[in-house]
Amino acid sequence: MTALRIRHVNKSFSRSAPVLNDINLSIAPGELVGLIGASGSGKSTLIRLISGFETIDRDEGEIEILGQKVQSGGKRLIAARNVRRDVGVIFQQFNLVNRLSLLTNVLLGRLGRVSRLRGTIGLFSIEDRIRALRALERVGIVDLARQRASTLSGGQQQRAAIARALTQEARLVLADEPIASLDPKSADVVMGLLCEINRRDKVTIVVSLHQIDYAFQYCSRILALKDGRIVHDGSPHDIGEEALRAIYGIEDTNARRALRPAKQDMAIAMPPETDAAGMRFPTKRRPETAL
Repeated sequence: MTALRIRHVNKSFSRSAPVLNDINLSIAPGELVGLIGASGSGKSTLIRLISGFETIDRDEGEIEILGQKVQSGGKRLIAARNVRRDVGVIFQQFNLVNRLSLLTNVLLGRLGRVSRLRGTIGLFSIEDRIRALRALERVGIVDLARQRASTLSGGQQQRAAIARALTQEARLVLADEPIASLDPKSADVVMGLLCEINRRDKVTIVVSLHQIDYAFQYCSRILALKDGRIVHDGSPHDIGEEALRAIYGIEDTNARRALRPAKQDMAIAMPPETDAAGMRFPTKRRPETAL
């Protein structure tokens, strides 16, 4: 069984030129795949199609996730509802509910695994709360569990989004430019966490990135999009300067230098691995919002 299979997928908006054109790919369970390309190449649209936020064009295209067909002929299929609980999505702008506490935001990852009534009234079990706290401990921000999401920094909010996917028990994680708004140190932390989850939990991860240095450093497989088509699928070591110039449409003879963001070299900051015995819970204090 593949984690993700896409066959002959096209996507157009209105009568404009296709944003995606005949996309075909297969991703095995446990892969960490980087999606690169210039702005407008179709990266975010592809992520949105896989996650179900957009539907493919009405043609022969199909999307299959975790062995179940979720889109075909321009329609979402019934199986998509069942698969959704196993697919976590991490957005560039974090997508947290600012007025809710960090813990409550992370607990929202359980909505696909509890009854509709419990989810509607926010009635989460002790087991759910322990799972959420463990996820927060794992990403290094459990001490902030009672704070409102609006008080967190960008890096902390993105770590919260990763904790939400862990709490969800997602088998496939889609990350749409998760480090685009972060400083270099926070970006290293977030990418390090995604790698750790991929390695330790065998979660399949597809991450779109503008920064090719991060894609080459953290991803074992690179998919490059240009004008809505896949123009490279393979190891980052197989992408040379000429290919990068073609993908990004740049003239600099040193493509990697031209595409590298201005930043200092920083060590990857990885949170310590913990288990239930070594877990630290947040100190009791007055919450800033009702749980």
